[in-house]
Order: sequence, then structure tokens, then C-alpha cells
Amino acid sequence: MLSTYQYQKFPFVTPPELQTKEVTRRKVVIVGAGPVGLAAAIDCHLQGLDVLVVDDDDTVSVGSRGLCYAKRTLEILDRLGVASAVRNKGVEWNVGRTFFRKDEVFNFNLLPAPDHKHPGMVNLQQYYLEDFLVQRAMEVGVELRWKSRVTAIQQGDDFSTLQISTPEGEYGLQADWLIACDGARSPLRHMLGLEVEGKVFMDRFLIADVVMKADFPAERWFWFDPPFHPNQSVLLHREADNVWRIDFQLGWDADPVEERKPENVIPRIKAMLGDDREFELEWVSVYTFQCRRMEKFRHGRVLFAGDAAHQVSPFGARGANSGIQDADNLVWKLKLVVDGKAADSLLDTYSDERVFAADENLLNSTRSTDFITPKSAVSKCFRNAVLSLAQEHAFARKLVNSGRLSVPAILSESNLNTEDSEGFDTAIRAGAPFEDGPVIDQKKSAFLIDYLRPVFHGLYFCDTVSDIPDAHLAAIKALEQETIPVATIIISKQESSLDGHLVLTDIKGLLHQRYGTGNGSYHLLRPDQHLAARWQQFEFNQVCRAVQTACGNSSGVA
Repeated sequence: MLSTYQYQKFPFVTPPELQTKEVTRRKVVIVGAGPVGLAAAIDCHLQGLDVLVVDDDDTVSVGSRGLCYAKRTLEILDRLGVASAVRNKGVEWNVGRTFFRKDEVFNFNLLPAPDHKHPGMVNLQQYYLEDFLVQRAMEVGVELRWKSRVTAIQQGDDFSTLQISTPEGEYGLQADWLIACDGARSPLRHMLGLEVEGKVFMDRFLIADVVMKADFPAERWFWFDPPFHPNQSVLLHREADNVWRIDFQLGWDADPVEERKPENVIPRIKAMLGDDREFELEWVSVYTFQCRRMEKFRHGRVLFAGDAAHQVSPFGARGANSGIQDADNLVWKLKLVVDGKAADSLLDTYSDERVFAADENLLNSTRSTDFITPKSAVSKCFRNAVLSLAQEHAFARKLVNSGRLSVPAILSESNLNTEDSEGFDTAIRAGAPFEDGPVIDQKKSAFLIDYLRPVFHGLYFCDTVSDIPDAHLAAIKALEQETIPVATIIISKQESSLDGHLVLTDIKGLLHQRYGTGNGSYHLLRPDQHLAARWQQFEFNQVCRAVQTACGNSSGVA
């Protein structure tokens, strides 16, 4: 199908329900084996949740589709065990450039601060990411059922009942919790009579993946009104295997069927690259912009994630990135609910927090789309004036919008946060994802992220371990024995060790700087690595209360 990638067909295995004719019940069923469903499944399994994945296909996605994976997503994939594979195969980049006609008018760096484990962005065709996730899922023991299509769902108070069609017949399956990751057209959403609301933009873009050898740098290049495609926009990205992704704006009147034909695609590419550049077409598609979401992502025991819950225009790389962050937000909460350590109302905060994140993505995507595809002559005049001024004037550069790239949502208004104690500056605050940095662990160089597991973590900052009172050390140990345990990492400015405690040396002082800490301060991270609370001085009871708040247990008990 593609010259650079060999699609594997995953075998259909007869499920036991077809043989026994019994309806079995599973703790978690995930519908959809795309990036979001697979990420959620691996996370569930790693956290000890019984999980089953069903998918109506028997291979990974066709075409490059989702392409750019941001630093925060790479950090999540790191925890799931696939970040190294993604980085080894993908193309890392931090710099983006914007051109108006022939001239560069604006550039940006996604990672201006040094010393992070992961880059600002990695480009990798979606089929590779799915392939790595499938292999990882099988490696850890996730049950994947291919060629299994959900045809009906019936919700109950305690579980949902699914009807599943396979090549060998139909069977029923019960799920205590159902995670719907079945894509933008989500059959599950339709079966439940639910809708997505928002806007479909009246424009079309052509994606052309081409195989060619080129010495262009690994950067994101975006043109407004270039000579080779006048009055329209063009985007260029480098992918793995010498594949380059080119997006051509077509306009709403373009015929999608005609535009996909090679005899119409190839002249556009030659106009851009020149007649002397040799290339081969790898994959072609035409898409429209959509910015839509469901009103809420939880409906009883069914939880929607990824494109099934929200869709954004592709400029800004907010689709797959936000979907994987959905899974990251959801699974630790589901684990606490299943284990009886939190009420199922905690899952309402999944919807609240990820709806907030989706709205942020929709707002940025809508603004990008309006700038890229102005809807009136006046809007286009303004857009072109901004681009003309941006080359020499800093104020105009802030207005250039070729797609504000994916950043994680800062959940500052979440009910799971504990209000700051006084005295902190504007460093990382409650609701923000953690900040990474280099550390040394007994002469071994690493990063903070290498020590974060899907549990609550405390970061105890000190100048040296000799500064830590014995009472604090005893309380840190006691936190590990709580019903909802907290694993504390001591981060010291001076290299040292302490029996029975994990001590990391902040070798460059960057973690102390990024967290705005003083000697003896304490930061509480949720299992999804978002900051739940912080204090200038560690105090056992405050940490316990903050953990309960972060688990939605307002009464202080599970």
C-alpha cells in the first residue's frame, strides 16, 4: 500500500464467548485501537486494571494522519514505554518558520529552555506510533481483539452490555467501564444518541506525503501566499523514511475527488519543488477543518476520549496530543474508583478538566484557522498587513498565527487543586504539568521524569539532606503507608544519599529554579504528573488533605 511501510495484518482470534455462548463481564473495555485507545489500554494494564480492547479493523491507520507529537505527549509515552521507539524512528524538531510570499517573517523555538529529556516535537507517521503501541500492548499482556465491531450498546447502572460482531458470529460482552476511543465518527456516540457541537470551516486542504531526498532542515515551514501556490497557504514537514508532508490549501470549491488524482497533485508539488527534484507520491488525502466537541465526556459508565469526544483542525498538532492527554487524565482516576479509594464522581472531573482543555484547543484552532483562511477581503487585508510588518516589528510577530502548537492545559481552576500557601513566585503552579530537569542518582545521570510512576509523588526540595529534620523523614515514610500512598523524592542541591529514601541531585539547580522552591518546600504531583499542591514547608497533615482533595474526596476520606 505504501512504498516505505509494510502493513501488518493482526489475526482474528476466536473469543471464548463465541465458544461458551456466555456473556462475560470485564472491568474496563476500550473500543478503538488507535493511539488514544492503545495508550489508555497500556496505562490501564500497567496500573493493574483488567482491560480489553476491541477494534473493527485488523491493522494500523492508513496514511500519515496524526504526525506531530509534542513534548508533553512524549513524556506520557515515556511512562508507557514507547517514547524511545518514537524518538528513534521519528524526526525531532524545535524550530518553526513562517514565510509571506518569498520572505521569512517569523520563527519560533518550542524548547527555548535547555536540559529537558524530550524535544519540543517529534514528527512520525501515525501508523508507526500505532505499531509501537500495539507491540507494547502485546508485550505487557493487553488483550486485543481485532475484527470486532460493536453493533449495539445497552447502559445499566452497574455496567454496559455490548453486542459485538466478528467474522465468526456475534456475542455479548459486559463492561463495568467503557472507554470510547472510536474516532471522530464514533459509532458508540451515535448509538447513545449523543452529538458533537461546534463549527465546520468552509475550506479544504490537500495532504500529499512524498518520498524524496532533500537537504531541508528538520523544521516546520509554513507559507502564506507563496509564488508556487498564490493566494493560498502551504505547510511542509519532514517525516521518517525520507517522507515529506506537504499541505496545500485548496479552497472550499475544490473537488476532493479530482484534487486527489495524481495528475492534479504532481503539478502542485513540482511548482513548489522545481522540475529537477525527484519524488514519489506516497499518500494523498483531502480534509476540512472542524472544531467541535461533545458537551461532556462522561455519560454514566461510558467515557469518551480523543476524536470521539472532540475534533480540532490539524494546524497546531492538537488532535492526537490532546487525545493521549485525555487517556493520561482518565486512567489514574478510574484506577482509584475501581479500587474503592475514590467515589465515581471523580470521573466527572475527567470530563470537567478535559472539556476545559478541549475548549482551549478549540479556541486556538479556531483562531489559527481564521488567520490561515480569512473569510473576507477585510480579514485578508489585515492578515497580509500583519505578515508584512512581522519581518521588522516584534508587535506584529505576536499576531502571526500559522497554528499555535500543542501545549498541555494548565488546570488552574480544577476542583482537585489545593490553594497555594503564601510566598511562591510565578513558577509552576497548581494545575500545571510537572517541569522536567537533569538529575544525578548516585553518579548516574538521568532526568526527573525517569523516576515518576503513575502514583502520587511528593518532591521535597532541600539544599542538602542534612537540612531535613528527622520528623520530616519519618512523615515521608508514613505517607508511603497511607491508603492512597505518596512516594516522596528528595531533590537536593548537593550530591548525597540517605538510607531508605530516594535522593536526586539537582545537578544544575534547574529544578529548584523551575519550581521556585526554598529549602524544605514540598510539591505534590498527581499520578498524571500535574501539580496538585505546593507548600513552602512540608507538613504531613496538609499533604494528606491535599491528596484527598486531588482524589475528589472532599470529606477527607475515601
